[in-house]
Amino acid sequence: MELRTLRYFVAVAEELHFGRAAARLHMSQPPLSRAIKQLETDLGTPLLHRSAAGVTLTPAGATLLDEARTLLGRVDQVRVRVAAAGGAATLTVGMLGDSTDRGATKLAAAYRRHHPGIEVRIRETDLTDPACGLHAGLVDIALTRAPFDETGLTVHELRADPVGAVLRADDPLARRGRLELADLAGRRWFRFPEGTDPLWQSYWNGGEPREGPVVRGVQECVQAVLWNGTVGMTPLGHDLPEELTVVPLADMAPSRVVVAANEGDTNPLIGSFVRIATAAYRH
Repeated sequence: MELRTLRYFVAVAEELHFGRAAARLHMSQPPLSRAIKQLETDLGTPLLHRSAAGVTLTPAGATLLDEARTLLGRVDQVRVRVAAAGGAATLTVGMLGDSTDRGATKLAAAYRRHHPGIEVRIRETDLTDPACGLHAGLVDIALTRAPFDETGLTVHELRADPVGAVLRADDPLARRGRLELADLAGRRWFRFPEGTDPLWQSYWNGGEPREGPVVRGVQECVQAVLWNGTVGMTPLGHDLPEELTVVPLADMAPSRVVVAANEGDTNPLIGSFVRIATAAYRH
């Protein structure tokens, strides 16, 4: 039983969907299915029920999931301790500034429990650099939001958040239960500076060229709405001043919380961070 196969199984067991698990593992579905079939053959028992309705765990599969998580967590700890003994005891994490993501707080606590001897350095970036310094080699890993240029990066989705339009509470549209982008046509939006990742810029502008004030940080976005009645977007659930409201946008794709690292980076601290982040955001 190889560790790689156990990682495959954990991905399928957590996603309960071979397609999503394959995407998470950055592989195609047929070899993943073959690997799980071979694992079942080696263990002599079915681990998954497969049907038109989806995938569910058998009792044996549920037992293996618990054991595999424990074993893989222990392997992570061993790799990190060896890396620390070799001098790699620091991990630099890039994050968007002014983040209010509660998932990051849970992740920090989980990472401390697993690796209390590792120093984690946080490098905050403003909204003009959604990759948080990865492309420039300034950080080891980024906890951020997509979309952005993923060239040369490996990206793992942790959560998808619905988004809404940020409006002043006295805006006539603020009384609506939901909006569509067409309802905001002709309004001034906050924009990011020239040179900002075009995928990121396009997403937060609703896929259209916009006119309005240029901002770099979350608080500048908030103040643009408060002072000028500018329109923008934010993930639902973020804390905002009572003078502002967020109305869900029905035709906008969710904002994806992701963890990203440079392709081919074999630093065990990075692999462990990804696995702990995936577990922390799942609960």
